[in-house]
Amino acid sequence: MRKLGKFVNTRTGFFALLVGLFWLKTLFAYVMDFKLGDTSFIQGVITFFNPLATTIILLSIGLYFKRSRFFYPVTMGLYIANTVLLYLNVIYFREFTDFMTIATMTGYSKVNQGLSGSSLALTNVHDLLYWVDIVIILLLMLGKKIKFDPRALGHRLAFAFTSVGLLILGLNIMVAEFDRPQLLGRTFDRTYIVKYLGIDTFTGYDLVRSQHTYNMRKSATKAQLEKVKKFTDANYAKPNDQLYGIAKGRNVIVIHLESFQQFLIDKKINNQEVTPFLNSLYHSNSTYAFANFFHQVGQGKTSDAENMLETSTFGLPQGSLFATLGNDNTFEGAPAILEQRGGYSTAVFHGNVASFWNRNNVYKNLAYQYFFDASYYDTSGDKATGYGLKDKLLFADSIKYLERLQQPFYAKYITVTNHFPYELDSEDKDPNFTTVDTGNTAVNDYFVTAHYLDQSLKEFFAYLDKSGLAKHSLIMIYGDHYGISNSENKYLASVLGRSNEDWTDFDNAMLQRVPLMFVIPGTDQGKIYQTYGGEIDVLPTLLHLLGISTKRYIMFGTDLFSSQHRQLVAFRNQDFVTPKYTSVNGTIYDTTTGKIAHLTAKEQKQVEADQRFVTKELHLSDALNQKNLLRFYTPKGFKKVNASDYNYSNGLQKLEQQDRKLGNKSTSLFAQNGQKTTADLFSTDAPELNHSSTSSNRIKITNPDGNN
Repeated sequence: MRKLGKFVNTRTGFFALLVGLFWLKTLFAYVMDFKLGDTSFIQGVITFFNPLATTIILLSIGLYFKRSRFFYPVTMGLYIANTVLLYLNVIYFREFTDFMTIATMTGYSKVNQGLSGSSLALTNVHDLLYWVDIVIILLLMLGKKIKFDPRALGHRLAFAFTSVGLLILGLNIMVAEFDRPQLLGRTFDRTYIVKYLGIDTFTGYDLVRSQHTYNMRKSATKAQLEKVKKFTDANYAKPNDQLYGIAKGRNVIVIHLESFQQFLIDKKINNQEVTPFLNSLYHSNSTYAFANFFHQVGQGKTSDAENMLETSTFGLPQGSLFATLGNDNTFEGAPAILEQRGGYSTAVFHGNVASFWNRNNVYKNLAYQYFFDASYYDTSGDKATGYGLKDKLLFADSIKYLERLQQPFYAKYITVTNHFPYELDSEDKDPNFTTVDTGNTAVNDYFVTAHYLDQSLKEFFAYLDKSGLAKHSLIMIYGDHYGISNSENKYLASVLGRSNEDWTDFDNAMLQRVPLMFVIPGTDQGKIYQTYGGEIDVLPTLLHLLGISTKRYIMFGTDLFSSQHRQLVAFRNQDFVTPKYTSVNGTIYDTTTGKIAHLTAKEQKQVEADQRFVTKELHLSDALNQKNLLRFYTPKGFKKVNASDYNYSNGLQKLEQQDRKLGNKSTSLFAQNGQKTTADLFSTDAPELNHSSTSSNRIKITNPDGNN
């Protein structure tokens, strides 16, 4: 021990101590939190050694400082900074099953309450092991148990350490490329890069890619836009003649179901329906529903879902399009198209702060006329969760704005209560509904908050019927992304009648199904379609139902009702699913059986063709958005959006002024109701509105900058 102590009191020993400790804590994260897993001996060896190279390179920077008063603070500072990077990835991975990119980091203060609103729920007891060594070392340094070595190593020796790190990194990359060809070129899965090269190398690589994206945007040309247009024109699917224009002139009410997965539909827990109202809609003759509809989001999560809904283009391969490019990107989205082609007024109702996911800027570029964010509602006390106003209160409190919109209108509701960690005040829980005990609190509570969301929809639909809006509207309901992450699916398996032991990546892929329903009151030809599709297909499908042709626009999705719709669903990581085959991490499964497929030569060619299509589709969509190519294209009759035309302050006053200005020509529900509010037609059992709250546990909305 004395020899070890003497060694640590040298600069070389202190450096070796920090390298060893960070190596160990990274391996600990790989096993306990990232659960990277190993499918071969080579992968296991690479994963074991990959933290070593970058740790040596990074910490060796301190060795170039000759004076001890610089060497120790610099080396320790680098060690702490690298621990922070590792731990942020741990927290992020628990929520998103993904790793933080440069785009995520730079946009995080704007977009992600996930690490503030859910941070406590995302921590584990073993997290202390990421920090306890730092505390001990600092205490030993303060107590002079670790003494500062005044002897400098010299730049040659320092460079030797750096060179060793670079050599190990080079060997690491070489072996990784041998075992996984084009690992960095294809970047089809960030998990593979971390598994082969480590967190630090991934972060450095991503920094280079981010700079590359900037350069691509700077050098964009109109010729590049033509390639995109040629692709989307070739894959255009003509409308279904029977359904085209079936909802022409109707209001459109979009209800965005937060973290809501398809398996909840018709699911019973303890012989109780989790979502009885949604179940009734799903099977209604006036509902056109899809059983095989998948979310296709990436790191942008909810914002990616919104982007696909509004523009029929994919989110970015890294980070959030809304957060990183939304301030100045050119969009040709649903709000502008509906306003210009159908005379629609447009609005969003969301009980969170306007800057969340940069919506206050993106919505202006999309041409939303009104945005009723948290500032328009009473979010005091226990009326809100960490992600915004509770759903029942959002629907109830939005009526005074909704009834003032000129018809036809395009109104989007973004719900939040069914959001991780799925916490709900006891007073909001249905006393007649009991959930399961899976051994995982988040999974258990997921059914409780989904049930609450279902109740809030029932109340809102009751209002739509009573007010007369229902018969003049198309109500579109969709789930934005998964609620239970792949890392928690083992707890969900038993609820779905499955064994955790035989759960596969195919099962994870199938759980990416989310609901999509077009409710058109007054029609009776609704049914449940088995067609495979994804969020990229929503906009052309919706516009065709409204009788608006999409042929002139650049859209990567196609009409789900069209006989020409290609049933190939691309996931953001380049995996895909079709009615016949599902590709996950390079493994091909038979979609009908869930077993690994044994392909004939002809089938192999089809799978390869599908993969090429997916790769090209994602690549062209990324080029369109990263290079802002839409600035080079103006569809026939389309007027480009000017964000400065929109201001979201004083929304109610503007609606009232418009009502008065139009007089007898006003088409708002308020005017049609004899200048009387319809708010009294809304009935809710929300306890926050029916009695004075006495909760001492009051939750305030935390904005993306961390202020209350």
